[in-house]
This record gives sequence, C-alpha cells and structure tokens, in this order.
Amino acid sequence: MEILLIIIVALLLIIAVVVVFNFLGNRRMRQAQAEALHQRAYGPADPFSTADDDAVRGDPRHLKPGDLVELRGQTYAVRGTLRLSQSGFVWTENFLDTGSGSKLWLSVEDDPDLEVVAWQELSGVTLSPGPATVDLDGRRYISDESGSAEFESAGTTGLAPRGSMRYHDYEAGDQRLSFEDFGSGWECARGEVVARSEYRIYPANPAPGP
Repeated sequence: MEILLIIIVALLLIIAVVVVFNFLGNRRMRQAQAEALHQRAYGPADPFSTADDDAVRGDPRHLKPGDLVELRGQTYAVRGTLRLSQSGFVWTENFLDTGSGSKLWLSVEDDPDLEVVAWQELSGVTLSPGPATVDLDGRRYISDESGSAEFESAGTTGLAPRGSMRYHDYEAGDQRLSFEDFGSGWECARGEVVARSEYRIYPANPAPGP
C-alpha cells in the first residue's frame, strides 16, 4: 500500500512539474510575441526600406539562373549570375535573355540603398576608362568609382566559375556607363536605373508556404 501511495504521489509531482513548465513556456512565448509586435510597431526602422515591395514583387538580391524577370512589360529568363565582392561589399550582375534576341545584364547592389540597373553592352566604343569625365553620344558621364573585385559565376555567363576583374563606373543622373575587364580587355556597357515598379521577379523554385 505504501509503495502504491509513493507511486501516486510521484506521478502527481511529475504532472505538476509538467503543468508548471508548460505554463511558463507558454508565458515566455506570449511575451516574446508581444515584444516582437511592439518592436515592429514602435521599434527603429528604415523608412525607405524596400522590404514591403520585395515581398510583393520579389527580391532582386536573390536572383539566380532559372528565375524569370518581367521588366518593362517584357519577360526575361535569368541565364547566369555573377556574384562580385570587394572588401566585404557584394553585388550581383545577372544575364537576362528573352530567348528571341533581346538580351541585357541586370546589376543589383545596396550602396546603401537598393539600386537596380539594366545594362546593354556596347560595341565599337573607342573610349577608355580613367578620365574624370567621358563623353558618349552627346552625354557627359562623371567618374563614380573604380577598383577590382573577385567574382563567382553560376549558369551561363561566358566566364570561368571564379576569377577577378577590374571596373570603372561613370554616371550621369539615372544613366550609367561602365567599363569592365575580366582578363581580355575593357568592355563597355551603358545602363539605366530601373524603378522598383518597373520589374517583377518570379523565382524558379519559390519558397514553400507555411
């Protein structure tokens, strides 16, 4: 009889401990949820963050081969992606193709705000980077930044899986002019900043829902 009583008391104690732990765990979870809600509502936030737009229109920072990009009414497939890095700063250049002859590169960087630029390669340009300003087709571009970077290539880019490159970028308002050398001499491209409302991204493998 005493053994049975001891077993019953032990079981009751175990049940009591489980109930207390469940109560404390649920209370901590409710407190964490309340704190997270308060942080979202009243915590410091970047008023110019693109997070809401990214949630609706896709995040260009995560573009990869196989994704689709609707840009100014035309649909492109991402055939290749370059991930470039310089002293901890990272940006991407994505090779887009409609499959019917229209091709371009789409660069994506945070510096500090998100900037997306659509680039068209130029042929027959005799300009070389270096001067503080360069003139092309009646427009004067001002030197913005230059340097060298390491890159990793995925998909179809025409480049080795890894390597280094040099660049020199110029700008004129929302217009861009870039010189890049991946080891075979300077190549020139002209770019235009793309507004967030002008493109939408359709990932090849969207994340599963909750």
